[in-house]
Amino acid sequence: MAESTRRDCIIIGYNETPFDEYETGIRRYGEDSEAYRDLKFSFIELEGKRLNYVDLLNHVYRRALPSGAPHPEFRSGGIPSLAAVYLCSFLRRRGHDVTYLNLFQHEKERLAELLAQNPRTVAITTTFYVLNDPVIEMVQFIRQHNPGVRIIVGGPLISNHHRRYEGNELAVVLEDLGADIYVVESQGELTLSRVLERLKADQDLSDVPNIIYPAEGGPVRAGRYRINPPQAESNSLDENIIDWRGMADGPLGPTLQTRTARSCAYSCSFCAYPMRAGSLTLAGMDAVARELDAMAEMGTQNVIFIDDTFNVPLKRFKELCRLLIERRYGFNWFSYFRCSNSDDEAVDLAAQSGCRGVFLGIESGSPRILANMNKAATVEKYVSGMKRLHAHGILTFASFILGFPGETEETVDETLAFLQETRPDYYRTQLWYCEPGTAVDAKRQQYGITGQGFIWRHDTMESLEAMDHIDRLFLTVKDSVWLPQWSFDFWIIPYLLGRGLQTEQFKALMRLAHQLLALEIASVSSEEKRVRQRDYVGQMEALVRQWNGAFPQAALAGR
Repeated sequence: MAESTRRDCIIIGYNETPFDEYETGIRRYGEDSEAYRDLKFSFIELEGKRLNYVDLLNHVYRRALPSGAPHPEFRSGGIPSLAAVYLCSFLRRRGHDVTYLNLFQHEKERLAELLAQNPRTVAITTTFYVLNDPVIEMVQFIRQHNPGVRIIVGGPLISNHHRRYEGNELAVVLEDLGADIYVVESQGELTLSRVLERLKADQDLSDVPNIIYPAEGGPVRAGRYRINPPQAESNSLDENIIDWRGMADGPLGPTLQTRTARSCAYSCSFCAYPMRAGSLTLAGMDAVARELDAMAEMGTQNVIFIDDTFNVPLKRFKELCRLLIERRYGFNWFSYFRCSNSDDEAVDLAAQSGCRGVFLGIESGSPRILANMNKAATVEKYVSGMKRLHAHGILTFASFILGFPGETEETVDETLAFLQETRPDYYRTQLWYCEPGTAVDAKRQQYGITGQGFIWRHDTMESLEAMDHIDRLFLTVKDSVWLPQWSFDFWIIPYLLGRGLQTEQFKALMRLAHQLLALEIASVSSEEKRVRQRDYVGQMEALVRQWNGAFPQAALAGR
């Protein structure tokens, strides 16, 4: 292929390791380990197979529908990757010939075809990775199909490595990844564009800030790499809204994600995101309106706003809701939401503007733990905020962290009481992950913290004890339905709405899935488990048969 017609870059959105491989890997730590016990809340063991919730839905639909009849195939991550779409739009706006893939595991054949066309580069985003493994798998696949293409990796995984390691240690973790160029800036899209410009012109990279690259060809190796000086990016949100009309060459589907802000207004002590992303930056209403106009033209039905604090500042949130109402887009929309930062008018406007559900980072029902977390919220505000949401028919998903420094059996009981009082539609309780680089990590001596990751101990609790409490909460809470983390958190709801499922249908299936999961967590004999599993799965199949005639084409669309 002539140089002038070579594609500049292929962007890969997300690589979700097949669940059976991931489960096998985590099981090596032991079925009593914290990591495996945490994972157990994400799958059902059925007929000798371990099925995550997406697999469970597909299993039920295959069994419920007539033999040989078409059936929907649901996929985790079936919504276009916001990171990949945004980068593609950003680079195209600057004259680069770029395309993207959404799901590596499901688009390997297309990726191989694109690599056969000899593009200049492949860019891998790392928004959701905490380990190197998913990136290594993609790099190896790319090398196998095109050994000469330049591979660029950026995003939080690389930023974290750069922050935590230096010298030979940094070289080791980057050599493990096996890419050619690493972008270390927290935004990084402008840096990526500059790299592509240099490579297209066959120029060296010495004056491109924010990158790590080999001193002498090949992947980064110990003692043979360069770190170019940093230069903070401040890419305008208004000037870089996603050009959805320009993305029409890809399969977008009825559910899309977007953002109207960058970073977070708060400084929770368990989270490192604001330190990486900088101060909160807001897009203007005109820019938001232009993007929503384009999404409406594309036939979008469901919008997910991924802003970490969508209703902060409150005045701006109300303006955005009024915009949605006035323009009559008709979207169903979902977002993160600080219910402690709301009032009656805000929730009323949200409901009028199409809000169907919100993700609530509650984290704890204990005032003491909220203070330790620097949550800037009170239990009383949480309670009143959730009452407002329920009164307006807005679905609530409440996320909790258990085991944070200061946690005791008493504070766990406060969280349990909070759950029982507020009764969110859906919830999840996660084991505190002791992450280096967070604010609380700097207080190890104060709290007596030892260990890291899932294995830790502090003055008031240790990780296995915390897992026991998570089991207890799960088996005690009756009025809220569990949603797992792996492949199936709250954002699965707008995806399934786009596939034809209704919210009440989803809840009916999830209540039965909750009962199936309870059999995994509780001490139930093998025979009782088998009998009750057959009953619950049978009920799920009956519901699917009952609904099938109402939405088969919608459900089958976008397989």
